[in-house]
Amino acid sequence: MSRAIELDDGQIVARSGGESYQEMLDKELNPVPVALRESTNTFLGSDNLSTDRYLSKEFHDLEVEKMWSKTWQAACRETEISKPGDFYVYEIASHSIVVTRTDKGELKGFFNACLHRGRQLRKDCGSAREFKCPYHGFRWSLDGDFLGAPCQWDFPHIKAEEFSLPQVQIDTWGGWVFINMDLEADSLQSYMGILPEHFTRWKPENTFKAMHVEKVIECNWKVAWEAFIESYHTVQTHPQIMPYLGDSNSQYDCWGDNVSRTISPMGVVSPHLEGVAPDQTVNDWLEHGAWMTEGEKIEVPEGLSAREWLAQYYFEHYSKEYDVDLASFCTRSEIMDSILYSLFPNLAPWAGFHPNLTYRMKPYGDNHEMCTMEIIFLMRYPDGAERPADAPVHKLDKDQLFSAAPGLEGGIGRVFDQDFSNLKMVQKGLKNLKSKEVVLANYQEIRIRHFHQTLDKYLNA
Repeated sequence: MSRAIELDDGQIVARSGGESYQEMLDKELNPVPVALRESTNTFLGSDNLSTDRYLSKEFHDLEVEKMWSKTWQAACRETEISKPGDFYVYEIASHSIVVTRTDKGELKGFFNACLHRGRQLRKDCGSAREFKCPYHGFRWSLDGDFLGAPCQWDFPHIKAEEFSLPQVQIDTWGGWVFINMDLEADSLQSYMGILPEHFTRWKPENTFKAMHVEKVIECNWKVAWEAFIESYHTVQTHPQIMPYLGDSNSQYDCWGDNVSRTISPMGVVSPHLEGVAPDQTVNDWLEHGAWMTEGEKIEVPEGLSAREWLAQYYFEHYSKEYDVDLASFCTRSEIMDSILYSLFPNLAPWAGFHPNLTYRMKPYGDNHEMCTMEIIFLMRYPDGAERPADAPVHKLDKDQLFSAAPGLEGGIGRVFDQDFSNLKMVQKGLKNLKSKEVVLANYQEIRIRHFHQTLDKYLNA
């Protein structure tokens, strides 16, 4: 079965063998959130991309100067700097920012450098009463005010009121602490567009970090980013999940400059496959999913689709987990589908009432041909219960598999390993493209095109 694309007054009209995602929503028993009913389908052209975007150090330097220094980025979770004196160092390329909570409970962010000789003030995360440079002992308060230095008589030219640590903009959403190095940039609320409104129902702020894995990958950060904003690669890269993933039934949406989304329906057979029985769909899902049935094979009752059975299974499981009756208000889509948003440039949060994956990609230091990818699981917990502690970061080197990390040993780790196996080879292959251009699909890779058009607006500003 195949999907055809028609253009109608600047809109992409997608057609495929099998039901569209919106047609699946028509069968929901509970009211469908407006956010899931929205569909943009805008045509963004068919232009190719230059390989210089991934291979050129000059292009990377331009990103550092004109994009990373002017965009809102999620630095850490609020719970990671919950007490006065807690600090977290967020690094992106050559930039280093330390965010902290002051004695008054306010969040502040500073460029992470001593104003004397430039020594980095903090690394990683921790707690401190002040910012004291380990080199010569210059001191600043948690509010960034200059407190003094040894032999201060030798610095009569320093005016304390003018020697505060330079600040960055800081704001919060969904339990995340965001920073922006540009003090003239628009507010976070404006930057995020429709994202906060869409996520009101799912409340990512009411979660804890159940797992956090960070892996070094030998590719440009955009190569890794692009692998997770399209489902087109499923048919070749992840064939084992095709019996329960409607990959080419995915819906792609773009809003404004900074927000896009892919929704891939689960519990349905890929249009690329024929003759797959519903019970195989169910059992393949349970075998490769996060929860196991200890080898027990499931028979789907007559008259019940695999998608319906799996939704019931997850309603029951997560209702117990969260101590709430999900089946009374939650849609099947919200408990099982991949609803993956992205906020430019590098935060990709899942939505819904299942455990929410979140991805983040960053350049590996100032190396434009390496990056880090973070996989974070945000889990809900019962209302009124004590919030579980956040999981520490588990770091993987470039030669370690995702499936080697605690919590990723099962089928989901294998899926990430399959993605990882492509990325290094893409970086190598880009150097051998005689055309020097990357070709993109009009619909299934529209989010990649949308991302690069936004990137260009920063680089050409």
